[in-house]
Order: sequence, then C-alpha cells, then structure tokens
Amino acid sequence: VPVATVAIGGAENAAILAAEIIAVSDSQVRDKLRSWRKNLTDTVLRNPEAKDN
Repeated sequence: VPVATVAIGGAENAAILAAEIIAVSDSQVRDKLRSWRKNLTDTVLRNPEAKDN
C-alpha cells in the first residue's frame, strides 16, 4: 500500500499531492495541474524576489 506524508499544516501540499494522484487517470485534472504549475513558474520567473506570505 503506497503511503505519502505531508507536514502538519501542509494542507496545500496535501491537495497538490491528491491532484497529482488523480491526474494519473484524469486528463482534465492533469491539464489543470500542468496549467497551474506553468502559471506558478511564470510568476516566479517574472518576480524572483522571495516574499513573506
């Protein structure tokens, strides 16, 4: 049985992990996840300075 661990308070990472698992068999989720990652990458490349949340 595969097991994954995420940090306490890591709800966002847990949601991303769940989306990755679902994306294996769901092309719509896979496309949305790819789009989200591309947008995130583009945002970081445009403004690479670290920010506090």
